[in-house]
Amino acid sequence: MGSGSASGGSTAVRDAGPAARVPLLVLGLVALILGVAGGLVRLGFALPAPAAGIVWHGALMASAFFGTLISIERAVAIGRWWAYGAPAACGAGGIALLLSDTRLGFALLVLGAALYVLASGVIYLRQRTLHTGVLALGALGLLAANLALAAGLPSEAAVPSWIAFFVLTIGGERLELSRLAPVPRASRLAFGVLSAAVLASALLALWSFDAGLRIGGALLLLSAGWLARYDIASRTVRASGLTRYIAVCLLAGYAWLALGGALLAARGGFTGGRDLWDAALHAVFIGFVFSMVFGHAPVILPAVLRVAFPYRGVLYVPLVLLHVTLVVRVLGDFGVASGWRGAGGAGNALAIALFIVVAAALVLGRSARSR
Repeated sequence: MGSGSASGGSTAVRDAGPAARVPLLVLGLVALILGVAGGLVRLGFALPAPAAGIVWHGALMASAFFGTLISIERAVAIGRWWAYGAPAACGAGGIALLLSDTRLGFALLVLGAALYVLASGVIYLRQRTLHTGVLALGALGLLAANLALAAGLPSEAAVPSWIAFFVLTIGGERLELSRLAPVPRASRLAFGVLSAAVLASALLALWSFDAGLRIGGALLLLSAGWLARYDIASRTVRASGLTRYIAVCLLAGYAWLALGGALLAARGGFTGGRDLWDAALHAVFIGFVFSMVFGHAPVILPAVLRVAFPYRGVLYVPLVLLHVTLVVRVLGDFGVASGWRGAGGAGNALAIALFIVVAAALVLGRSARSR
């Protein structure tokens, strides 16, 4: 969830401007809002969420919202107008799902993922490095997930590929920044092998769900350990201001990734029951992924929308709320107390909404002062 470094200045004239990116972000936000609402209904809350938001909660969150958000970043990095077809298709696919046109929705999501893979491949050919290769593998994870949905497989079948998409995308970007804190060559190569294995385990899960998840869970645990050990965040957490805030977000996210991986490795799919499945998935998708969103937003938004995003300590409020309520949710999944799972899920939604409000207030406040 950072910006690629392979954009190339001469291609910028062919790029869509910041104003053209706003409607794409709006499409993604619609998928996020209604996907979150659908998730809350699944937890037992009475909300006016569309039926598609409930049934396709995972697809709206992972393929439509994050597919749009992350492919916008990749389009900015490549600097070519056609690359914006990826977020446009992902965002439109989410809208089609919400309108209950699943055939069109999944077709658009597959198209968006395919264009995202193409853009990632172009970046890799421009800059043939380990981190751009890992990013390309992550793009293949999104394509595999969307193809599984289009083929009529249940949402659970897409979960391992969604996880690969997130872990390899984030891992590739953090690997790029590891150049600022030299990592032994053997360790870098080990991460490359680990990344390929994560994608392979996700593909295995399409044929052997439980085996793929167990193997993938072990690989996630190893990935979390590598990132915690070699990410520059392990050093910058001792800094101050925005630098420290980003590091705290990252390190907290790696802890959740390790927990999710450990649960999947130990329990596989539904062997341990639906509650532990919920704990494993949301440890990864909420604890890990949204920690990355919270941490990278002050860097990403200025690059994508050309707006100033000033750092303020209030950013810690939604971050702390996210993690505290996720602990409550996971404890509820483990049966500590009835009602904790729902309360934690509602708190997760509140934390995400609060972060959006805080981010918007900081950006708009800075814009107003600069006039």
